[in-house]
Parts: sequence; structure tokens; C-alpha cells
Amino acid sequence: MASLTKKDNSPYWYCCFTTPDGVRTKRSTKEVNRKKAEIVCARFETESKKIGTKKPKIVSKKEAFSEKNFNLDESAGASKPSKKVEKKEITKNLDSKIPPGLMKDKWDNHRFNLKLVNPANKRKYNIIVVGSGLAGASAAATMAELGYNVKCFCYQDSPRRAHSIAAQGGINAAKNYQNDGDSIYRLFYDTVKGGDYRSREANVYRLAQVSVDIIDQCAAQGVPFAREYGGLLANRSFGGAQVSRTFYARGQTGQQLLLGAYSSLNRQIGLGNVQMYSRTEMLDLVIINGEAKGIITRNLLTGEISRFAAHAVVLATGGYGNVFFLSTNAMGCNVTAAYRAYKRGALFANPCFTQIHPTCIPVSGDHQSKLTLMSESLRNDGRCWVPKDEETAKKIRDGILEPGAIPEEERDYYLERKYPSFGNLVPRDVASRNAKQVCDEGKGVVKSGLGVYLDFKDAIDRMGEQTVRERYGNLFDMYEKITGVNAYRNPMTIYPAVHYTMGGLWVDYNLMSNIPGLFAIGEANFSDHGANRLGASALMQGLADGYFVLPYTIGQYLAEAGMDEIPSSEDTEFLETQREVTAKTEKLLSINGHRTPTSFHRELGKIMWDECGMSRNEYGLKTAIEKIPKLRDEFWNDLKIPGDSNSLNQSLEHAGRVADFLEFGELMCRDALQREESCGGHFREEHQTPEGEAKRNDAHFSFVGSWEYKGENITPELIKEPLFYEEVKMTQRSYK
Repeated sequence: MASLTKKDNSPYWYCCFTTPDGVRTKRSTKEVNRKKAEIVCARFETESKKIGTKKPKIVSKKEAFSEKNFNLDESAGASKPSKKVEKKEITKNLDSKIPPGLMKDKWDNHRFNLKLVNPANKRKYNIIVVGSGLAGASAAATMAELGYNVKCFCYQDSPRRAHSIAAQGGINAAKNYQNDGDSIYRLFYDTVKGGDYRSREANVYRLAQVSVDIIDQCAAQGVPFAREYGGLLANRSFGGAQVSRTFYARGQTGQQLLLGAYSSLNRQIGLGNVQMYSRTEMLDLVIINGEAKGIITRNLLTGEISRFAAHAVVLATGGYGNVFFLSTNAMGCNVTAAYRAYKRGALFANPCFTQIHPTCIPVSGDHQSKLTLMSESLRNDGRCWVPKDEETAKKIRDGILEPGAIPEEERDYYLERKYPSFGNLVPRDVASRNAKQVCDEGKGVVKSGLGVYLDFKDAIDRMGEQTVRERYGNLFDMYEKITGVNAYRNPMTIYPAVHYTMGGLWVDYNLMSNIPGLFAIGEANFSDHGANRLGASALMQGLADGYFVLPYTIGQYLAEAGMDEIPSSEDTEFLETQREVTAKTEKLLSINGHRTPTSFHRELGKIMWDECGMSRNEYGLKTAIEKIPKLRDEFWNDLKIPGDSNSLNQSLEHAGRVADFLEFGELMCRDALQREESCGGHFREEHQTPEGEAKRNDAHFSFVGSWEYKGENITPELIKEPLFYEEVKMTQRSYK
């Protein structure tokens, strides 16, 4: 008779039953719910009897419980057991591995002390890179050039379709071409301050150091950066800085940088050093003996579930802003790869740190599925304003008044008024909150009331229309195509929208998660930005991680791990993980309810925006934590997915991603609720200065908040990594 038991170190129920050869066996059900575990356990016992019927001879325990005998996946083939080694537990010790010594010397000394892999041995290592944006493409290309065997995966039809292509404004670097006082230290200082003192100093300083090399690398690849008349690369200013350090290629910087990385990647594909898998989505992470050793994927065209083994796995899968449904992210952007890694033991850090971009085209109606970003570079020459009184604003909203009819003395250039030192170039979180504030006061200038002006009249009068066209022409063209408004003649209307996420998988100084062999780079990790990212720093971090950091640090892990043979994708762990992926897919298809994945996604997004968006409070967050599980239950009981899993099925793709968002959204709200302070993009209404600025609580919340998954419907555990500052004094941020 089968029975259930539990182990002290596991959230799962274990099934105890007797095999046909009379051996009492204990097997994990992978379920934390007892009733579900009973069902799985009964299946184990039934299948055991079937095996006994088919094989009257006495069989070994290994044979009886191979995945082949259990018919979990007919295509899986025979099971190959993993090597018998003592099981390692995934560590919860948050050792950031920050090297000792002076800040300016940490990276150089650390890089020198890292263990190296013999060039002749690099070809013996296999590395998986998930994602092909700036971080993923640069990492895959660089590691392949070093000699590693690389497999790169993306769900798009081509690596060049990664969301990095949508970045517009520029990329930061401390080259000081303008001779205006910039330096590595100033970029470091601005980034720490801009992140509201919630980032690791050592990581940020390294980022500032390698930024200089990024520009040289990209220029050598042919990236057409703007240039001054004399031939030097041009710079412009960006939010959160008083110097010009942003390199740009008109409004297409992300596209041009990605094409550079893409060309390097293609070269390695052509040489056979990179195997590229497009239209392939990672659905789970495989852990063997406490280490990341591979992934499970689904071919989005054929539906085929596949297993891939490697010595290390790199996640470069971007951010999770689409949990809000409406964001500036591409519609396919999701949290699935990172979240599935989290459920396998990886810690998720600072999930509530979400960046709201201040210059987006306002929402026009319920028909929209995404929002359009207008580059922050526009704030260099555009001025933000609203009418000073509500009556005038109402006349504009009703179409009675045009913006050009409002005299200067009746306009409120609110950012210039409140922040005279930075004006329109305050950081994104500050600009966003102030736009919301004036709209909440009834001064919004679009029909919904949620929009402010970004006006270029003064810039055109000062520089001439042709100069403005040369700087921003493609952005103005895009704006006119979407809105029908000529921004040379009338102000743009803008409003904040979800854009970037500063949270992500926890990583140490070497960019490795708490799971050995699992690395996260770019926006997929909790990054170097703290509670707020400065404009033009996302591209900088993605390329820094991919070109100049990971290729060094991954060698340390591989050298320490030794020359062990690559695991087989036929190992039990691979087959079990594949079974779980297949079972989840079948469960989604079997619900056969009435609602589409999009309808659930939209409803979740409204909850998240209302209660965990630009501002949060205790009541709203607790409300969201109550609402999301109810919505999640409805999802698993009333979801409708047409078609099947054996072909292209975008509804099935979306449903899997929404299922993860429905769990992850609750984690975000829990993180925001525990952080009883305001900092950067995390603004708790209970914690603000008399002037309405973010009010930190350094005594109690100067830490990286990392969450550990404990099981389905079990509250995750918060694990804190304290933050210490050696170089920068923690002060109340001021941009006045």
C-alpha cells in the first residue's frame, strides 16, 4: 500500500511504495499539495504494477523506474542515470564575492586573479546562452570567439529581432570627449546616486570602467555613432547627469548596437562555433547535483519539446515589465525563463524595482496591447509643461484651446520650477512622479487627463528646425505616424509608462546566481542600477556584461568545476524536468474554459498598475495580494486555448507566460509591501518628504531583497544582502 511522507529539507511530498521486486521505494511527487500528491503517488503504484505485469521476471529498481517504463514521453528514449555523487544543496549564502582593495583596483585585480581555462580545453566546454539581445548576442559571440562551444536560443524568428533593437536614445560611457568634467568616477557616482543608493558599489564602478571599452568595441564593429564636424564621436546629455556622456546613432542606437553584436554572432555561427536556435523558448532549467546543467525548450513552430545539456547556462532574457500588460516592451517579452529558474532554486532579487519611463505616448484606449516609447533624449531640448490652472487644462482637453494659444506666463514648466539645477533632465523616476502629480491635480492635457506637453518651440527658435531634424528627425516622424501630430508645429503629448525593471535574478560579482553554473546578464539579473536606472545605461550594462565581464568570470567557474564530462540529456533529471514541462502544457490545453490568455493578462496588468505601479501603498499592495491568487485560480479553471501543442500556437505560448506573470506579480507586491521606504522607482506613498520626494530608510532597508521559492501557495522567504558604501556617502537625493 502506497503512503506519503515528507523530508525536512524539501517542500514536496514523497511517495513510499513497493516495487515488483519487493523493494520499498521512496520517490518525490514534486507536489506540495497533499491531495495532488496522493494522485501522483497512486499513479506511481499503478505504473509499478503494470511494469510488473509486463515483466514477470524480477527487475531492478533502476529498471523499474526509468522514465521509459513510466511512458512519460515516448520520444524520450531510455533513461541514463546520473553519476552517483553526494547531492549538493543549492546555497542560500549571499556571498557577493566582491574583491578586496581600492575601488578603482577591484576589477583589475580580480580579473588577474581569476582562474583561466587553457585555450586547448575551451572547445571541450559547452555553454548555453538563452536570449540574443545585446547581452546575449555579445556574450555568445565573445565566448565562441574564445573557443567555447555555444548554443544560443531566442524565441524570435531571428536574433536581430530581440527587444534591444527598440532602444533609441543612446549609450553612456565615461570618455569625456566634451571636456565638461566627466570621468569614470563621476559616471560611477551618478549611477549610484541615480539608483538611490540601492546598488552594489563595486559592480557599478566596474560598469563605469568598462564603459570606455564598449564604445571602442562598437565603433570597430561599424556602429554609425553620430560625429562632430572634426570627426570625434558626438555626445549629448541625458537624465540624471550634468555632463554629456551619451553616445548615439540618431534615435536608432539600440538597433545599430544590436546589428554590431549580431554581425559578430553571425560570424561565429558561420564558423560553426555557435549553434543558433531561433523560434525556441526555454521552459525550464535542469539542475543536477545542485548545479545548472541544461534547459528544456519548446520549438514554437512544431511544438517539439527538447532537452539540451551544457556545462553552464547563461540567461540573457531581459526584463519583466509586461507583467503590467501595457508597457513599452515588445509584446513577447516575459519573465518565464528567469521565473522557472527561480522555482528551481535561484533567488529573485528586488522584484518590485520597476522603472516608469517619463516620455511615452499616452494611452489612447482599451484597444492597445503595448505603449510606444519616445526617447529620453528628447528631454535634452524639449520642455515639459502644463497649464497653470485646471480650467485652462480642461479647455485644452475639450478641444476649445490649442497649446499654442497659451501664453508663456500661464504655463507651468514644472520640472524647471522644482529642479533648477537639472530641470528637464532629472532622473526618470523623478520626472515620472512629477508628471503624475500635475495630472492628478487636474492639469493633464489629453482627453483622459493623463498627459503633459513636451515642447520643442524654444529649441527650434534657438537652433533652427533643420538642426532639430538632424538630431531627432526619425523620432518626430514616428510620433506623427502614430498620433497624426507634427511635433515641429505642436508640442508632443507624453505620459509615464512601464519601461525597465531593475530587479532580476540575484547574481554575485561574477554574474553567477546562487545556483552554481547558472549566470544571468543584462536586464535578467538584478543588475547594477539599484532602485532606478539612469537613461542610456541599459545598453551599457548589457554590452558590459556580454563583452567584458562574463567571458572572464565564467572561466573561473569552469576552471574550478574541472573537466567533467558534459551531462547527458538522457539523465533522469532531464527526463523528469521534461515530464513536468509536458504535463504543464497538457494541463493548460485541457482546461477548455471561456477566457483568453490576453483577457487574464489585461486584468492582471490593471491590478499591478493600480496597486504596484508608479506609486504604492500598504492598502493597495495587500489588496493586490488578495486579488491575484483569485485571478490565478480563475485562470486555471476558465482558460481557453484553441488548437494543440504540436504546431504553432501563439495562444499556448502566451498562456504559459501569463501563468508565470500571475505568480510573479504576487511576488512583486510582496517585495514592495515589505520594503517600508521609498527609493527610486519604488515609491511608497507613506514614505515621502514634505516636498513629495522619495524618503529612504537606510537604517532598515539598505539591502538587496532576494526571495527564495518555497513551494506552490507557500509564502517565499526573504533573504537579505546588506549594502555597504565605501566611496559614496549616502545622502537624501536632491536634483534641485
